[in-house]
Amino acid sequence: MPNQSPAAGTDPGAVSVRDQVRSLVTPARLAEFFAPQSLALVGASEASGWARFIALASSAVDYTGPVYPVHPKIDSAFGHKAFRNVRDIGEPVDLAFLLAPTHAVEGVIDDMAASGIRNAIVLAAGYREVGPDGRALEQKLIAQCAAAGIVILGPNCLGFLNTHAKTAPFGLGVPLPLTAGPVGVALQSGALATVVLQYAKAHAIGVSSLTTVGNEAMITIEDMIEYLVEDDNTKVIALFLEEISDPVTFGHAAARADAAGKPIVALKVGSSEAGQAAALAHTGSVAGDDAVVNSVLAQLNILRVNSIEELLNTAALLGYDRVPAGRRMGVITASGGACDIIADRSSEQDITIPPFAQQTADAITPHLPSFATAHNPLDVTGVGLAGARTGTLTAIDYALDAAVDDPGLDFVLFSGVNIPDARPPDDELAKVMEDRLEWLSQRMDSSPIPVIPVGSTSVDTGPWARELLGKHHVHVLGGLDFGIKALGNAILWQERRGHVRQSLPQPKIPHGVVLEGAQAWSEAQGRDLLTQAGVPVVPGEVVASAAEAVAAAQRVGTPVAMKIVSAQITHKSDIGGVALGLSSEAEITAAYEKVRAAGDSVAGATVDGVLVTPMRGGGVELLAGVTVDPTFGPTLAVGLGGVWVEIMQDTSLRVLPVDAAEVRKMLEELRGFPLLRGARGSQAANLDALSDAIAGIGETALSLGGALRAFEVNPLWVNGDQVEALDVLVATGPDVETNGAE
Repeated sequence: MPNQSPAAGTDPGAVSVRDQVRSLVTPARLAEFFAPQSLALVGASEASGWARFIALASSAVDYTGPVYPVHPKIDSAFGHKAFRNVRDIGEPVDLAFLLAPTHAVEGVIDDMAASGIRNAIVLAAGYREVGPDGRALEQKLIAQCAAAGIVILGPNCLGFLNTHAKTAPFGLGVPLPLTAGPVGVALQSGALATVVLQYAKAHAIGVSSLTTVGNEAMITIEDMIEYLVEDDNTKVIALFLEEISDPVTFGHAAARADAAGKPIVALKVGSSEAGQAAALAHTGSVAGDDAVVNSVLAQLNILRVNSIEELLNTAALLGYDRVPAGRRMGVITASGGACDIIADRSSEQDITIPPFAQQTADAITPHLPSFATAHNPLDVTGVGLAGARTGTLTAIDYALDAAVDDPGLDFVLFSGVNIPDARPPDDELAKVMEDRLEWLSQRMDSSPIPVIPVGSTSVDTGPWARELLGKHHVHVLGGLDFGIKALGNAILWQERRGHVRQSLPQPKIPHGVVLEGAQAWSEAQGRDLLTQAGVPVVPGEVVASAAEAVAAAQRVGTPVAMKIVSAQITHKSDIGGVALGLSSEAEITAAYEKVRAAGDSVAGATVDGVLVTPMRGGGVELLAGVTVDPTFGPTLAVGLGGVWVEIMQDTSLRVLPVDAAEVRKMLEELRGFPLLRGARGSQAANLDALSDAIAGIGETALSLGGALRAFEVNPLWVNGDQVEALDVLVATGPDVETNGAE
């Protein structure tokens, strides 16, 4: 994987190679890499489909620089003289696109080094994606390039295009017309690049650059973020992610983007749940891989989306429009049905539609038919569409003009930009439309609050509409569904900005290590560990007879709970190893015999005794558990506990470590948070004490280092100022902390 430290047993020299790569791949070097003004196409011929794609892509961006085909058997290609070897070119070359087969790449790199060519794209596959032999071949390629001062994109890579630099060493089709714009795209998938460009073209979304990163041998997805943060032509970064292999570097890059005011929108695929130690702890079922990714991206203020359409609509809004500073929306449409759809979708995004101020309604009313009412959301009705135009502006425009000055609104959603695909044959009508769009553009620019144009459906933008909208710098979001989802995303980014986690911890578990061999501790051992760490635990005693149980109950206070104590029995209630609400001597005696017999009946289980603890009533039961994510390491989950954890699925997650302040934020994210505030007359929880206890649970889990597999307190009981761990589960395995981790 890119940016990974060498595995145990590898040559220590590999570390120096990695350092060489990091010193080469800088934002300044990448600015040069992604704006080449001369290209060598090694292995190019007119019979090569890849070479033809590059030629067409270059034409699409109006590339005018020199092209040097290099091929051992041809004299020319695409109207350019061909050379037998890059050493024969005799002119400076900014970048070489290697179309050569895998076995020939090493020799071409040597030729590049001799010719002073410092940058390359490697198309060839057969490297780490095919297994250990390919991984070794890729490491050799990296070392060769690093030693020669050559930076490569790939291998197994289809290249990039840069619309502002007008260069496109890109081995895929480019849908025309290609629009230059504010959205920088980087993908961990090659074939999807054309799909992204096709949607961008259909909806007049301009891209600054689009890059496929291939195997990320040298230029990684994290490097692409750093480069796009520095790129003046990029206002928003759109990512297609298959993996985050270097969370530390990824976190640093995301923090830089947030500080620079450049939103990151990511389509992260792969939502399967690994659920480490799920058979032992409830936490594993609620903190699967995908839930952890959601939490990490949120902590980094990266907007996670679910489709290419949502990716590009969100990126377009953030790239073209001002981001609303709040959630109070004015709605101006010409359709009552559209108002209904907008109201429903806005509710899903926690966007409010407050009433217009009286002065706004008074200003709008004269422009409406007698049967219409000036309320928010506003339907100006279709009367204006059906009637003859008497001027440049229509009723919907006058409504917008009034709404943008409403003191109770943070932004206006405007569905009044409707440009036909082709220019009307009537010159006067065409001029009216052009003048109206010019007015709209100027009013949007002068408006004290953002105006977000949106189309009713996600339809393609026609040629004349594209030309006119581009001329006036107006972008129309593609449809109400995608548009309002994009709005919700953009507002969320604005709210999170400046609160990014500045760094993610380096996981103690090296990449590729499987967390096997989890062994549970007895509950008594888990209780002792928490107590030593200063985390409050419900009082209790482990007893070995019914008489001891009765005496213990008298000391801790009745009614009591009794549980079997055995490291081999984790789900105690499943085998009848739990008894609750016991007060009398007879009840306690009978319960002890029942619980002990249940434990003794489990083959292979070593029973340490029976735990006697006081019952706790009232209050709220929570789950606080830690599992080990294969990418991000120990991860804390907090949610409603007891039997509700898997039913309600109401949890908040953070990668450890976290402090009490961050735990407080986690609690506030829960749908069940009102229960902690004393809903329906119940006693409010001491949130400071609760947050301290949960932070302590996280710290205790981290103290187990690479042996940690699962650590769960369920339930964690809170009742006013009282906070106690009622049930503790700890599972550890072979310590992998020093097995190749950084």
